Amino acid sequence: MNAAHDMMPHRIAIICCSVLRREIEHFAQSYEHIVHIETLEYGLHSEPDKLRTVLQETIERVEETIDADAIVLGYGLCSRGTEGIASKRMKLVLTRAHDCITLLLGSKERYAQYSADHPGTYWYSPGWNAEHLAPGKERYEKYYQNYLDQYGEDNAKYLMEMEQQWLTSYQRATYVDLGIGQTDDDVAYTRECADWLGWQFDQQHGDPALIKALLEGDWDEDRFLVLQPGQTMRLSSDDRVMEIDPKSQDK
Repeated sequence: MNAAHDMMPHRIAIICCSVLRREIEHFAQSYEHIVHIETLEYGLHSEPDKLRTVLQETIERVEETIDADAIVLGYGLCSRGTEGIASKRMKLVLTRAHDCITLLLGSKERYAQYSADHPGTYWYSPGWNAEHLAPGKERYEKYYQNYLDQYGEDNAKYLMEMEQQWLTSYQRATYVDLGIGQTDDDVAYTRECADWLGWQFDQQHGDPALIKALLEGDWDEDRFLVLQPGQTMRLSSDDRVMEIDPKSQDK
């Protein structure tokens, strides 16, 4: 038995983004040591300070109410919204990942390689499609109607030009799944979005190894960062993605 398994806590609480809820709940059923799963709303990564605040409040509430040894997060850096969070009495475990796509693909190396080979990729997944309105015709029409109702036709057209501007940095819609929550409609929807936007379409089959290791407590240093109570994390300048903030190292 390796060191990672020797340090495996008896009881784990999970806090995750709703985008990963389906996958995490599916695999968590296999582990008796998982005593609590809490899901936070999608989209908090768009406001990193809000994500940090909500996560910190949730961590503190879980520590007060749940009998566990560690809290694992179904989050990565997520626009650096997880920087600075800390626990008071439990270990806090993060995956060395920029966002949830790494958890679906199975490794930060696979994510980095795909991004290098296919710059300008916008990712779709079962949770992503379900939780928000992804770029495509449906999103465009809904936003346009909202602007039209509020500001009139001329202003609506202008606002939509601004709204669509950020999409110019993307050329590909890639759908990734672990076979959980995935439907033919999901794949077809992603392909339709790609066609409407003039993007290429791709589908990648994910790898559950990273999520399983996170839930099992198999937290090797290459894939995970384990924070002791009081310690915080920050973005690293290398391929580790994140590191313990030296200011909190001795806590």
